[in-house]
Amino acid sequence: MRAAHERILATLADHRLPVAPFPRSLPAPRERGCAAARAYPMQGVLKYHGLADWQHRIAYLPSISLNNDAAHTVTLVEFDPHLAGDVATLGGQPAAGRELERISQILDAVRALASVRVAARVTTRNVLKTRVAGKGLGTSAAGAAALAAAAVGALYGPELVANTRFLSCLARLLAGSGCRAAAGGLALWLSYPGITHEDSFAIRLDDAEQLADVALVTIPIDSRVGLKTEQAHHDAPCSSFFKTWMLSRGDEIIECLNAARTGAWRTVGQFAELDSMRLHGVTMSGSREHKLIGWEPENIAIFRMCDELRNQGIPVYASTDTGPTVVLITHRNHVAAVEHAISALNLGLESVSGRIAGPAELIDPDAAREEL
Repeated sequence: MRAAHERILATLADHRLPVAPFPRSLPAPRERGCAAARAYPMQGVLKYHGLADWQHRIAYLPSISLNNDAAHTVTLVEFDPHLAGDVATLGGQPAAGRELERISQILDAVRALASVRVAARVTTRNVLKTRVAGKGLGTSAAGAAALAAAAVGALYGPELVANTRFLSCLARLLAGSGCRAAAGGLALWLSYPGITHEDSFAIRLDDAEQLADVALVTIPIDSRVGLKTEQAHHDAPCSSFFKTWMLSRGDEIIECLNAARTGAWRTVGQFAELDSMRLHGVTMSGSREHKLIGWEPENIAIFRMCDELRNQGIPVYASTDTGPTVVLITHRNHVAAVEHAISALNLGLESVSGRIAGPAELIDPDAAREEL
């Protein structure tokens, strides 16, 4: 995997995609700083399950995803010396237990950079264009990216937020996919077992509007089995398919990277659909006794629908991550036909059309408070 990583870096250099240096000096911390950020959920293209390093949430293999504007997360971070400890409100509800621990893990990483101990007040909310989020929309990645951006902006200011390498490394500590959500667009996360924290970051591949004509049609579907992403990360490496999936990744990353740079969006869509099936195959085969089956019956109907539409000359590709929620990747000229086909399934499915979204960014705190 390290050899594949070196080939990927060489391909990035061939495309003149610069790899920013990790910052070696920081602005002076502001112990009463306040900042807000917005970030978008991601949808996997070349996906991942399984963590080689749980503490730093480093994956066994590199991955690619695209940001989806079907939802966004708004997060406000206020550092306050009068607080006895971190407090957080998620969607109007106070955070406790594991939720608060994971938020503090990001805050601790930000504070440790300057050896400060000031506690923070975090307020965050997922803003959806659909009635429900479903399972597998990628809002945890958006939450990680928004929290990292707001925390860094509050304590150190906007200049450091603009360093995508630095920001994506921090976002990764809350949710691995958060690093790609931080980078925005179609983003590559560099990862392999043994990679350092500073070298496992995300970089945007479509930096010149190469995928501007791509449309995303999101179909939220709830998991009827209460699927947990953490369990999928535990199960996947136990599958006999996992090693083959991992070792094929380097060549596929390079092919997808080349496609993104030339605007060959159908290649991106083909990989997203193919790897949806491989991801779930790997995850479902990780245990002999208890199978982690992430799809619902609606997923089979949607996959078949896409195949039928392609036979009719309408290019559309179905993508699922950890869970049954589906994001259809197509050209903007075909959105009406795709939405009609979804309705014709008569499954009562909701859908929302959108585009590939940008990176995590700072926003005005007062505007954030209105959404929160």
